[in-house]
Amino acid sequence: MTTDHASGAPTGGAEAPSLGDRLRQRRKALKMTLQEVADEAGFSVGFISQIERGITVPSLTSLIAVCRTLKVEAGSFLNPPKVATPFTRREHRPVYGLGGESGKAVSYERLSASFPGNVLKSTIIHEPPGHRSEPMSHEGEEIFFILQGALTLEVDGECMVLEAGDSAHFPSVRTHTMWNHTGEPTTILHTCTMDVFGDGDPSGNPADSLAVTRAENRWNAAGKTEGSQEN
Repeated sequence: MTTDHASGAPTGGAEAPSLGDRLRQRRKALKMTLQEVADEAGFSVGFISQIERGITVPSLTSLIAVCRTLKVEAGSFLNPPKVATPFTRREHRPVYGLGGESGKAVSYERLSASFPGNVLKSTIIHEPPGHRSEPMSHEGEEIFFILQGALTLEVDGECMVLEAGDSAHFPSVRTHTMWNHTGEPTTILHTCTMDVFGDGDPSGNPADSLAVTRAENRWNAAGKTEGSQEN
């Protein structure tokens, strides 16, 4: 079976159980109610119900929190690419997601490697117009850097608009949510210390682990591609 990297949806063969179906099956196997999962994961009952029914696609961090509550490895619900070689190139770096309608779903590009002692997890997030994440808090810290477009970030009830070149760094225990308030896609460089890839125990050798990515058309803060010339 092949997979659409941007949506995470099967493109052929027998239809596999959806993310929501699998989470529901796991919850019922543990004999947990929606309320119990919501309380332990720190979300509303409605949000958990919407995930199970396929109405809402959770963010990576939200999925990790739900998987912890369900006592299951997040890696069993994720299929993010591994950084298997010291270098990765933009044209060979797959884009993946957790499902949703094509063109309206959040997609990710993995940047960071995995090795013993590794704490930083880094992705490029492609957020479609109008998308809004659910409020949450968790351990660690995180940084948002806007590569292209704009984003509204709310931290402990305080809203701020971040535009290309702007950044925000805060402890993840502060309740936070974000949404793309514009009519265009927003591209975000996101780095955190939470295991958003579901890697589990890191593997590899710290002595030679290295992940380098190259992007010929990466946008700079002025909204121009690197290397472009002024007229």
